[in-house]
Amino acid sequence: MATVSWAALGHATREDVAAFLRDTAPVALVESIRAASDAELVAATHDAAPGSPVVEGVMSRIGEIAVPALLAQAEGRVRWESTERPGEATTLRLHGGVAEVEAAAGAGADVVVHGSDLQLLRLVAGQLDVAVAYLGNQIGITGASSVALSLASLFTVDGTPPVTGVPIDVRDIDPVDIARVLHGVPADHLRSVMASDFRPVILEEIFGRMPGFVNGRKAAGVQITVGFRLTGRPDGEVDRYVLRLRDGRATVLAGAAADAVGREDRHATVTCEAADFLRLVTGHLSAVSGVLRGQLKVRGDKAAALRLNAAFDIPTAVA
Repeated sequence: MATVSWAALGHATREDVAAFLRDTAPVALVESIRAASDAELVAATHDAAPGSPVVEGVMSRIGEIAVPALLAQAEGRVRWESTERPGEATTLRLHGGVAEVEAAAGAGADVVVHGSDLQLLRLVAGQLDVAVAYLGNQIGITGASSVALSLASLFTVDGTPPVTGVPIDVRDIDPVDIARVLHGVPADHLRSVMASDFRPVILEEIFGRMPGFVNGRKAAGVQITVGFRLTGRPDGEVDRYVLRLRDGRATVLAGAAADAVGREDRHATVTCEAADFLRLVTGHLSAVSGVLRGQLKVRGDKAAALRLNAAFDIPTAVA
């Protein structure tokens, strides 16, 4: 079966698909997924009848497909619930360097992922950005999202050898991809994401990349320091950052380092929900309208906060 392509499986029986997933060598299996188009994978895996072999077949091979060193660190139970076949679910237990499908149908789980067969295949092939898909409401995650992050980090990046190549870094999120998927996403969903374990991943990536988005021409001669207090954490605490712009260059301070910059050393402090901040830095919320609507509460010099925002080239979705 190792020589069978996904294109050929589009006309195969469910037993053939199950055998392909079971018998193909791990590296060949990943490479076959990477080489297939979405249409070919969907044609091969689409089956409205109960008991599709794809989810259980793929989950049972994760122990062979995962990067061994990362699998050794992964702990927890993940239940994959099919968005195509409601009521069908497969639970995977990660422990002691082993990934095994739970035999009990009602096995508990630390996190439940709601996704399609195609998304699972792209995940193990290193072709699904889980953080972006979750932000865009394309995949559902309920429970300990840290376990979902752990699962997503087990595989190698597309273009590098399966199992032995470069592991996926879930923190490497393309801001243009975020800007693209946020279009039309309900506010309640963004609040939910920014109250999950994905919150620090997203905020660290955004603030870490901000110095690279300074527009040198707009920022020339600008000397501004603005603090940010981001609400919406489940524990009721806020995330604190300070952004300094000096002569066309930006620096970011976080946590205790941000707290060390007193009010007298700031032009302004902006308080807002993390979900609104995410919309702001991806071009889905203008600073002016955010202030006018009360979504962005500014203590201090409002004009300085607006000048700071104008000095950055906000990532936007490519048409």
